[in-house]
Amino acid sequence: MTHEPEHPAGESEPTQQFTQPINTGGYPGPTGPPPSSNPWLFGDQGATTPLEQPAQPAPAEQPGRRNERRRGRAGVVGGLAALALVVGGGAGYGGAALWNDTHDDSTTSSVFSGSGSSGTTTATKAPTGSVQAVAQSVLPSVVKIEVAGPQESGSGSGIILTSDGTILTNNHVVEVAGDSGKIRVDFNDGSSASATIVGTDPLTDTAVIKAEGVSNLKPATIGDSSALAVGQSVIAIGSPFGLDSTVTSGIVSALDRPVNVGVDASNNATVYPAIQTDAAINPGNSGGALVDMDGKVVGINASIRSTGSVGGEAGSIGLGFAIPINEVKAVVDQMAKGETPTHAKLGISVQDVGASQQSQQQPDQGDPLDPFGQQDPQQQPDNVSPFSSNGAEVREVGDGSAAEQAGIKAGDVITKVGDHLIVGSDSLVATVRSYRPGDKVSVTYTRDGKEHSVDVTLDSDAGSAKS
Repeated sequence: MTHEPEHPAGESEPTQQFTQPINTGGYPGPTGPPPSSNPWLFGDQGATTPLEQPAQPAPAEQPGRRNERRRGRAGVVGGLAALALVVGGGAGYGGAALWNDTHDDSTTSSVFSGSGSSGTTTATKAPTGSVQAVAQSVLPSVVKIEVAGPQESGSGSGIILTSDGTILTNNHVVEVAGDSGKIRVDFNDGSSASATIVGTDPLTDTAVIKAEGVSNLKPATIGDSSALAVGQSVIAIGSPFGLDSTVTSGIVSALDRPVNVGVDASNNATVYPAIQTDAAINPGNSGGALVDMDGKVVGINASIRSTGSVGGEAGSIGLGFAIPINEVKAVVDQMAKGETPTHAKLGISVQDVGASQQSQQQPDQGDPLDPFGQQDPQQQPDNVSPFSSNGAEVREVGDGSAAEQAGIKAGDVITKVGDHLIVGSDSLVATVRSYRPGDKVSVTYTRDGKEHSVDVTLDSDAGSAKS
C-alpha cells in the first residue's frame, strides 16, 4: 500500500536539493499497488521516499512487487527525541537508523556481549582475509526474515545477536506484521523457526525479534563503525529479492551521509548518519549485515539510492546505505531488555537554510527540479539563491529544552555540533542522534552574521510524544 508523506501541522517540509526517487532495500510480497516514484525505498516495500529509502524484502515462494509506504520528511530536530528529523534507507522491509552508545548507562549485561563466541565454519577453507573466508565465517550469523501481515507480506534480513535467537533487523522489515501477523526466520543451515517482536524503534529504523525454540546459533561478531575509513573494503550479506545467503562486496564510499526515510506516527523524522557503500544492496537486504574484512558487523544494511523504476522493483546502482552499528548499540540493548528506547534531543525544530524563503518566493509552475520554474534565470526572484547554504536554521525552540537553556533562539543557523559540520536539517538531526541523552556537546551557530559556540547537555526523549 502507498502512503502519502505526513508533515507536522504548521510545519513546512525542509527544502531538498535532490528530488529523484530512491529505492529501499526490502522486497515486497506478491500483492500491492504500483510503486511510487520516490528514489529511496525501504526493505520489503515498493514505495519510496525523496532521498533515501530502505531496501524491500520479498516473499519466500512467490516473488512479486509490493508497494512501500512513502515516508514524509519532518521539519523537526531533537536528537532522537522531540522535534527531530531522520533519514533512513534500508534493505529488506525498510530503512535503518543510527545511534551512538558511547554513554549507555545501562547496568545490565549487553546483548552484544559474547558475540561471535559460538558456532564453527564447516565449509572448505578459504584464503585468510579473502571475501570467501569472511563469507564462510559470517553467513551462519545472518538470517532471512519472512513477514506476513493482515494485508501484505514481504521478506528481509537479520543479524543473530545471541545463541538463543535474539536477532537484530530493521523496523521497516517487521512492521508489516502489525499486531496479528506472523514472522518466520530462515537460518543458513536450512532450518527455520517462528519469531516474535521483542522491541521496535521507528526513529532508528531498528527492531529486535526472538526466534522461538532455538539454541546453539552463531552470534555475529560486533565491530567498531567509528573506525571505518573511506575506501575500506566491506561485505554486505542478506536476502535481496528473497534470495537468502547472498554475499556482495565493495568499499566504504562515504561516511556520515545523512539519510532521511520519513517520519514515525508522531511525525518525528527517521534520519541517520549512514555508511555509504558500493557493495550491491537490493530490496530484501534490509536488516542484513555490513561487515569489515575481519568479519565484524559495522553496519545494518538499510536503504539504497535508485534512479527509480516503473512497474518493477528498482535495484542497486552502487549507492547503498547502512546504519553504523555504534549508533544503535544502546537502543538495541534497551529493546533486547524489554525497555522503551530513548534518544538524545536538542528540543528544537529546524529546516534547511533559506527553505522558507524559497517556498514563499519560487513560482508553482514549471519543472519541479528547476527552483525558478520556466522563468529565465536572470528573472529569478530577488534574494533567492538556486544553491543551498550549509547549516540548519532553527525554526522553533521548545520551552525548557536543552537548546533554550543554552541560549539558542529561532533564526539561529547551527553549523557545527562537536567536530561534525552541519550541512542541513537532516545532517543536524542525524548528528544529534548519534549521541546519548546526558552527553555534553559543543554547538556552533551564527546569529546576525556573528559566530557563537555554546556547550549543551542533551535532553532525553523519554516519555515524550515528540522528539
